[in-house]
Amino acid sequence: MLDRSEIGKRGYLNEPYRLFHLRDHRTLALDYHYHEFDKLVLLLGGRVTYHIEGRSYPLQPMDILLVSRNLIHLPVVETGPAYERMVLWVGREFMSCYSTPEAELSDCFALTVRRGMHLHRPRGEERERWRAMFERVETSLRDGGFASRLLADTCVLQLLVELNRALLASPEEVDPSSYRFDPKMEDVTRYILDHLGEELTIDRLAGAFFLSRYYLMHRFKEVYGCSVHQYIRQKRLQRAAEAIRRDVPVLKAAEDAGFGDYSVFLRAFRAAYGKSPREWK
Repeated sequence: MLDRSEIGKRGYLNEPYRLFHLRDHRTLALDYHYHEFDKLVLLLGGRVTYHIEGRSYPLQPMDILLVSRNLIHLPVVETGPAYERMVLWVGREFMSCYSTPEAELSDCFALTVRRGMHLHRPRGEERERWRAMFERVETSLRDGGFASRLLADTCVLQLLVELNRALLASPEEVDPSSYRFDPKMEDVTRYILDHLGEELTIDRLAGAFFLSRYYLMHRFKEVYGCSVHQYIRQKRLQRAAEAIRRDVPVLKAAEDAGFGDYSVFLRAFRAAYGKSPREWK
């Protein structure tokens, strides 16, 4: 489906994919958020910096940003030229349906997470080629003629195949000038994820990295846009949700994710997903 209003539709995707072509002339007030699907962003104009899990990417026109599902992120738009971009939301079910044992279409997103680099920056004539592929998706969704949905599926699949090929052909080393990050805070988040099922306090985290409580709390909020406790809760909810989808009993999923109080988990889950764990499943 083609849509021109991505804002307010964060979090859920009830169709195989969705495309947005957006143009804003004013600074947007957005919060850090995450999605249950994968997202591609092609910047067409304007100045914006995307913050993804503590890494900051000042985008250039024709940059392609890959935001894997469940990654906390935020675009910060600067004043100046109109912020124009094409955004493609893609569901994992769609990619799995067309994947093969030798070619998993979601690998491009997994690769960016593994490398810690969520940006693909085409060079020269390649820039317009990528724009043309996004525009073909847009045109096919407007088509309405014979087998228009099949045509749109084909265009999205071509885009995903080409993106996987481009990332697999690119070197493992990344240009450090294309992003910014705080290595100490990345160590903290890695520690959090490795010990998510355990009791995690500010004192424990500060002690593990020889930091003061004050510095940890303020620096973490500065880098990630949320408090340490908010980050831990979001990651625990995501882990519990993934376990529930694998048919793990709700109580065990909550406990394994680090929730010591079941009633607290239920309230937090409903607030985050709009449903109870059993309804959401």
